[in-house]
Amino acid sequence: MSLRQQIARPAVALGMLVALATVVHAGPPLICHPFDPGTARLLPWDTARSGWNTPDRAYDIKSLTADTVRLLSPDAPVLARMENLRRATIYATQDERIAAELLSAVVGRAQSDAGKGRDPLAWFDAGYLIESYKQASSTAKRDMLAATALDGYAMVKKALLLAGANPEMEFAASLMKSGEASADHRRRALAGAPADSLLARNLATH
Repeated sequence: MSLRQQIARPAVALGMLVALATVVHAGPPLICHPFDPGTARLLPWDTARSGWNTPDRAYDIKSLTADTVRLLSPDAPVLARMENLRRATIYATQDERIAAELLSAVVGRAQSDAGKGRDPLAWFDAGYLIESYKQASSTAKRDMLAATALDGYAMVKKALLLAGANPEMEFAASLMKSGEASADHRRRALAGAPADSLLARNLATH
């Protein structure tokens, strides 16, 4: 085998791995990659169909805001919050009025905590939904935030400040950014994810 062939073969293999990674992780990460929340309660979904965009066609989205807020209870795990807000965002793409109603309800909980700083989950939920709306705008082909200047990532960082070390929130924050900021959050998430934990399994697939 010539020196040129010896160099070319690893380069081709590396190119194939990069291409595969691009396919696996294509699409907005908060929307196009379902999260595994374990046995937590979730919004209705059509699990019989494959893919990320399989809402339950029988679900009445008029109940979306009430159902979502109910599921975002204080005892709901962060990974369940992420999957419920992902599903809620996909449902919300169907109706602008309901999308605005849901956003107002979830952000309103954080705004009511402003100046108190007692509820990191309220800030996390608000920030996560805002960033999910931003990422969903490309698939919905409209501005899900209706041109409002809301910084969801800043809200999630506030949640982290209030909550202290929280690897699940670090994982969520890593999916909102790119480059070094994303890598920093991911490193902290990995450091706090025990082997074979639910978080570790989610990190392995995202």
